[in-house]
Amino acid sequence: MLWVAIVGLVATAAALALAGRRVLFLYRLAKSGQPAPERIAYARENVGTEIKAQLVEVFGQRKLLKWTPSGTAHFFVMWAFFILATVYLEAYGALIQGAITGRPDFHIPLIGTWPVLGFLQDFIAVAALLGLIAFTAIRIKNSPKKLGRGSRFSGSHLGGAWFTLFMIFNVIWTMFLFRGAAVNTGNLPYASGAFASEAVAKILPTSEVLEEIGLLLHIGVMLVFLVFVVNSKHLHIFTAPMNVLFSRRPDGLGAAQPMRSDGKVLDFEEADPETDVFGRGKIQETSWKGFLDFYTCTECGRCQSQCPAWNTDKPLSPKMLILDQRDHAFAVAPYLLAGEKEKESFGQDVLALLDKPLVGEDGVIHPDVLWSCTNCGACVEQCPVDIEHIDHILDMRRYQVMIESSFPSEAGVMLKNLENKGNPWGMSEMKRAEWIEELDFEVPIIDEKMPEDVEYLFWVGCAGALEDRAKKTTKAVAELLHIAGVKFGVLGPMEACTGDPARRLGMEFLFNMLAQQNIETLNDAGVKKIVATCPHCFNTLANEYPQLGGTYEVVHHTQLLAHLVEEGRLTPITPIEEKITYHDPCFLGRHNKVYAQPRDIMAKVPGVQTQEMHRCKDRGFCCGAGGARMWMEERIGKRINTERVDEALTTDPDTVSTACPFCLVMLGDAINEKKNAGQAKESLEVVDVAQLLIKSIKQG
Repeated sequence: MLWVAIVGLVATAAALALAGRRVLFLYRLAKSGQPAPERIAYARENVGTEIKAQLVEVFGQRKLLKWTPSGTAHFFVMWAFFILATVYLEAYGALIQGAITGRPDFHIPLIGTWPVLGFLQDFIAVAALLGLIAFTAIRIKNSPKKLGRGSRFSGSHLGGAWFTLFMIFNVIWTMFLFRGAAVNTGNLPYASGAFASEAVAKILPTSEVLEEIGLLLHIGVMLVFLVFVVNSKHLHIFTAPMNVLFSRRPDGLGAAQPMRSDGKVLDFEEADPETDVFGRGKIQETSWKGFLDFYTCTECGRCQSQCPAWNTDKPLSPKMLILDQRDHAFAVAPYLLAGEKEKESFGQDVLALLDKPLVGEDGVIHPDVLWSCTNCGACVEQCPVDIEHIDHILDMRRYQVMIESSFPSEAGVMLKNLENKGNPWGMSEMKRAEWIEELDFEVPIIDEKMPEDVEYLFWVGCAGALEDRAKKTTKAVAELLHIAGVKFGVLGPMEACTGDPARRLGMEFLFNMLAQQNIETLNDAGVKKIVATCPHCFNTLANEYPQLGGTYEVVHHTQLLAHLVEEGRLTPITPIEEKITYHDPCFLGRHNKVYAQPRDIMAKVPGVQTQEMHRCKDRGFCCGAGGARMWMEERIGKRINTERVDEALTTDPDTVSTACPFCLVMLGDAINEKKNAGQAKESLEVVDVAQLLIKSIKQG
């Protein structure tokens, strides 16, 4: 056994050296990026949340188990890596003990002869083998050659995936060869339990040489696999737990992150474009967390398969957005990691790569890719390793808008209107209170302090105050609150856009200006509780204003109305005999996890028959308005709102309901197009959930 130990240990040392060299390279490359101290601070301050995330996301495989059977297969293969580590501990123990004593019958202290462990080792290996068969079938069925753009594997490095399946298969069969031979020689530490190893033993001759060969093969396969893994996309085996740990919340959604330079939040009053980092224009301006995202991408394509832009023939693939940056980072890494003298020796080819813009016609990312994103969050929601695609997109947009002044021209009109008039349409602030005149009761306009008997500030929002269709929702909510006896007031002309369109476009400076103006107004008025009808306003007020010192208790109108219905303060009476399908607004659903309350309200309205669309809740499909796309022309591929309405029409609805003014407008426009084309019934309309509720209450 001495020669076996020498070969095994020398091979191990060589493999560890190669793997260690690669790991050091990856670490140095990530460290060359911008600091992200907020990630470490969040992990330290939220230990309980992070432990839960590791248990649920990493060990529990929550996101992947939503995708069956592939999720189930991955669950068993992933756990095989953990459990079969005990087999490798036994293998190295046998290697060393065999060299010392001549008897490779090593067992793990305390638990090493426990039949349950032997059974568990064999069970997980067999389960992993079945998982490999499932993976093979899934990859063949979903081959890009068959499905083209419709395959979630389109664009992925397929050769590495097949090699990985092959290597895992090698790990399993060499394990059973080694253990089966050990059963026959009496060296397996388990007298019972290892059912598969015992079955293999029956077809193997009794041979110590065969056991030694099996042992070396089992260790050798693992070492080759280790070196391959750290040089491939399967690096996620090691980096996924870290990426989950340093994600800013379990699902990475909700608030957009403030602009940072050198790890510090950028102060626009003191910022210097010459020295400070404004967004991301070059790959070296990526934070170390961004590099960790690059390393962790598994190329599974789940993000791509859920992306509304990709599904409507636009060039944005969230997967390729990450992979293209990763490939570029690796290409320029030698220069980034070189010393000053070494840099002088690099040729023009490397320097040209280094100067290559991150976004541009000839850049790493094409502008059409960047501006196709709706910020819907489907990619982040479905990513099993918590990559934060939206953060990458927003950082690149910020550089394009604030430094390059390069963005869709029509969005420039929206920015000017926000700056000059405080709303995207450029309408007079005095029009913000005109909807009140259409009510038969008074709504107090807060111009100084909130009266003591007023519980909520009703944040109407730009669409809710100025867009005709959205104003119907505003009036419905106001009437419902009045009927329920909820005291509320509005800011009227004092209200300005929350800044969400500016921030999501990348104009962080304008967002800060609008946000600080609103926070000052709210604080001066003594506002504590806010109800908002627009999910974008709701998300900004609740999740982003605290970044600038504006902390309030914010609820969406569906949350408050559902609570009032539950308490019996609102009672729907008149039946609405309609089949209704509900569209989940992205910034209410995925970004803030409000799925139940709108459905609870509809469930309480007599006569309503609800029919879910195929893509709903956390897999809901965007209306196309988010990410400031509401104010940009959609020139590439199929219109996203048309795609969503086509899906809604498959349920044969009488009404499409939603809970967002942007969705109301986008879906309404698509429905009108369908009516004009004779593809939808004339009576079909899109309404807010609040409109359904007030209709049932008032008619009663």
